[in-house]
Amino acid sequence: VQLQASGGGLVQTGGSLRLSCEVSGLTSRVYTMVWFRQTPGKEREFVSASSSGGDRTAYADSVKGRFTISRDNAKNTVYLEMNNLKPEDTAEYYCAADRYYASRGDPKSMDYWGKGTLVTVSS
Repeated sequence: VQLQASGGGLVQTGGSLRLSCEVSGLTSRVYTMVWFRQTPGKEREFVSASSSGGDRTAYADSVKGRFTISRDNAKNTVYLEMNNLKPEDTAEYYCAADRYYASRGDPKSMDYWGKGTLVTVSS
């Protein structure tokens, strides 16, 4: 099983980035897909989740209205569109797969993790 996150980079405040997470080795359509982020010395933080069918989504309050999660189950890929980025969004972003939507915000409940992609927002 492999979750490959990509799309991170350096962007100015107010800019946009689109992260992708390509899943291989499992059928992503039966999993809730989740984005977390982490900065050095801090706990991994929930960002957004999409239920297996994509009909339910959830966002951290800090990104609500700026980030949008979507998924293409035919391509086994989940996306995170990030707009109006702020310096406090700077972090390593990780995608994860969770068998249950109910536990979407708990890093300990994730079944699979990908490596991170770094997002840096300059002021």
